[in-house]
Amino acid sequence: MKEQLAKIKSEAMTAFGAVASPAALDELRVRYLGKKGELTAVLKQMGRLSPEERPAMGALANEVRAALEEAIESAAKKLEEEALEARLKAESLDVTVPGKAPKLGHKHPMYRALDEIKDIFVGMGFTVLDGPEIELAQLNFDRLNAEEGHPSRDWSDSFYFDRDARVMLRSQTSPMQVRAMDSMPLPIRIIAPGRVYRKDEIDATHSPMFHQVEGMVIDKNVTMADLKGTLNLLAEELFGKGTVTRFRPHHFPFTEPSCEMDVQCHKCGGAGCPTCKGEGWIELLGAGMIHPNVLRMANIDPEEWSGWAFGMGLERTAMRRFKIADLRLIFENDVRFLEQF
Repeated sequence: MKEQLAKIKSEAMTAFGAVASPAALDELRVRYLGKKGELTAVLKQMGRLSPEERPAMGALANEVRAALEEAIESAAKKLEEEALEARLKAESLDVTVPGKAPKLGHKHPMYRALDEIKDIFVGMGFTVLDGPEIELAQLNFDRLNAEEGHPSRDWSDSFYFDRDARVMLRSQTSPMQVRAMDSMPLPIRIIAPGRVYRKDEIDATHSPMFHQVEGMVIDKNVTMADLKGTLNLLAEELFGKGTVTRFRPHHFPFTEPSCEMDVQCHKCGGAGCPTCKGEGWIELLGAGMIHPNVLRMANIDPEEWSGWAFGMGLERTAMRRFKIADLRLIFENDVRFLEQF
């Protein structure tokens, strides 16, 4: 039996030292120390020994068991360390490899144009206001001298929420004029950019959702010359010195007299092309002197105070500013187009 125990210990120690995986180690543990293992089989023969031999063989068997258990523990620790080392090697990060710079976006060309407009007007002492896109028809039309029956109030032109046509998606940023007159002390100098909605067909210069910038001044002794001077300065600051503009008589219910300002087409230089529909000019904004009725409805005396206002299409301004030929490009989010700016 002594020889059997020595042989088992020798073979087991060699096998444990060469084991290559936890699964193989567990198989060896069962082979030598399991209920049907080799060492267990030898221990079952202890009953055949004489009483004098049993203590010595028992001590030797315990010694062998302890040695095997220690070898198993040592082999398991070694396998764990090797696995960790292999994992660290596989998942290692080479800090000397150059990193990949994140790709950053940039401002949309339309909002670049808006920022430039804001800077120009803030530099002239204007305040920038923001207002709701869901508006009362009372502010969108009634308080702006556009009475019932005016074509712009028709369901074919505006988006309404109720059958009585009193709540709507604003068709212009002009209600901000009314809100400013109701809430701000005189004199007033404001611009109000924002989204507006009209039932327009989509083409190179129209969209059912677009952006406007509203501007208004109310002070004493304000004239049409102040309006034209301000707008010409705006055009030159945006589009460069020598920008060609023209003012055409027009009619708006909330201004009197009224005009529209055009800028020469950037695509054809005034010769006529699809962008300007052959006219050589692109309408940029409508403007005029604030109608006395609008002032009176805000409890402002038109005999003492006067003012001017304008509504500018932001998309068309961006088109002229960055020489964009088709308004639809602004809304299509084509990265190939946007990356040019």
